[in-house]
Amino acid sequence: MELEPSAHVDTFPRDHLPPADQWPVLRFDLADRPPLRYPARLNCGAELLDATVARLGADRPAVRDGAGGVWSYGELKGHVDRIAHTLTGDLGVVPGNRVLLRGPTTPWLAACWLAVMKAGAVAVTVLAAQRPRELATICELARVRHALCDTRSVDDLARASVTSLRVTPYGGESPDDLLRLAADKPPSYAAVPTSADDVALIAFTSGTTGRPKGCAHFHRDVLAVADTFSARVLRPRPDDVFAGSPPLGFTFGLGGLVIFPLRAGASALLSDWGGPERLLEDVERHRVTVLFTAPTAYRAMLARLGAHDISSLRRCVSAGEHLPAALWHAWREATGLRLINGIGATEMLHIFVSAADEAVRPGTTGLPVPGYEARVVGADGLPVPDGEPGLLSVRGPTGCRYLADARQRAYVRDGWNLTGDTYVRESDGYFRYVARADDMIISAGHNIAGPEVEEALLRHPQVLEAAVVGRPDERRGEAVVAHVVLRPGVPRTAETVAELREFTKKEIAPYKCPREIEFHDALPRTPTGKLQRFRLRNGALQFPRD
Repeated sequence: MELEPSAHVDTFPRDHLPPADQWPVLRFDLADRPPLRYPARLNCGAELLDATVARLGADRPAVRDGAGGVWSYGELKGHVDRIAHTLTGDLGVVPGNRVLLRGPTTPWLAACWLAVMKAGAVAVTVLAAQRPRELATICELARVRHALCDTRSVDDLARASVTSLRVTPYGGESPDDLLRLAADKPPSYAAVPTSADDVALIAFTSGTTGRPKGCAHFHRDVLAVADTFSARVLRPRPDDVFAGSPPLGFTFGLGGLVIFPLRAGASALLSDWGGPERLLEDVERHRVTVLFTAPTAYRAMLARLGAHDISSLRRCVSAGEHLPAALWHAWREATGLRLINGIGATEMLHIFVSAADEAVRPGTTGLPVPGYEARVVGADGLPVPDGEPGLLSVRGPTGCRYLADARQRAYVRDGWNLTGDTYVRESDGYFRYVARADDMIISAGHNIAGPEVEEALLRHPQVLEAAVVGRPDERRGEAVVAHVVLRPGVPRTAETVAELREFTKKEIAPYKCPREIEFHDALPRTPTGKLQRFRLRNGALQFPRD
């Protein structure tokens, strides 16, 4: 498609988009609803903040910290605009420059992100947990020359030794601290009139299978995910309080904790992940109504629910990994709430298949989010019959645009985004997750989905967590190996292994039963709780065993 003239002075982001013939087809017509329409000139920071203030007023609560502090929309706008003045004045940031953002989840990190949007720059938000080598690679790929960094997260960024990177700390006492520089700036800033298809952010994938990929998303993309999944499935209210575990360096967290609440005029608790117990305490203390986290956290919270008042909750979103039907039912029985399952991708910015309320069907991910299309295709790219597994293929108002990366051709084929997930489309249109394409285990000619074996193991009363991967085997090609965390007090013995193997044989076909079971204290996970099966496959971690 032809792009609108850019407002970027630094043209690197647009210059390094994929060639037009490698783009996905973009759709803006919502099923049974008016199509998405965005003006040619659009700044998502101004739309999320200034437009919401104009629509609903400046006195509404906007962001909350974990200590009880609350900023109104007017106060948030004042902080954002002062930082934007500092970016373009003191720091010399021009439209199109990439600005790396790093720090724990706080209102100040969100304010920095919004200021980068309003200044017409490009946000590259990274995780506080990422190490110097990873940070250096991201800065190299995105040609980053400016960074705003929480003082608690500066050391690793300094050790990355990125040439010509100007790091401005915030939250400290130094004379060059961002907040000190911003203190005397005007509380009003006219947002740069960016094009709707100027790059607003570059979100990097984890790079677990190689060099990380930068996913470029436009200003209109930011609003499109709010106007599809959030508006049509989640359906937030202006009096909602959002909270969750994902950091803002993940698009799951950026959407759930910044984009969606601001678009709806709601508020968000911006506090760093402190574990399931802390999350329950936050729900009780701040009367959280909308929760975003991974299935692992919901499972961990189940055992602690009795000690907390979570009656304020009305929406619970689960994404990041497969949601087993047993966990869905357990959460519903304990809380009365239907978990909203969903699948999203960094390449798509947020969730594109989901279902809520009466449309939820436990054990499935759901239906295409209004505005998106989904189908299941074979290796030839053609749709397979309902009931047969294949690759999930989607398209809609957002899509994959890797930053100067040859892997674009593998993710986008014939205008569709191939997510790398194996799915089945049921005859009634619901999509059921089978496995990540690389989590399919081929053993003695059988295709075995690791998550199916995991679900069987999780039905055993002594199993807390399970991860199933393939291990090279001379006779079978691959052997099914289960990595299991047992409940406290359960012995890690050969007898327990035998018991679990016999149990799974009664739950699923015997050929799917794990040939090896290894016990661990914990499984490797991302900061948001997403299981890292690749670390089990390649033996990157050694776990304590009895």
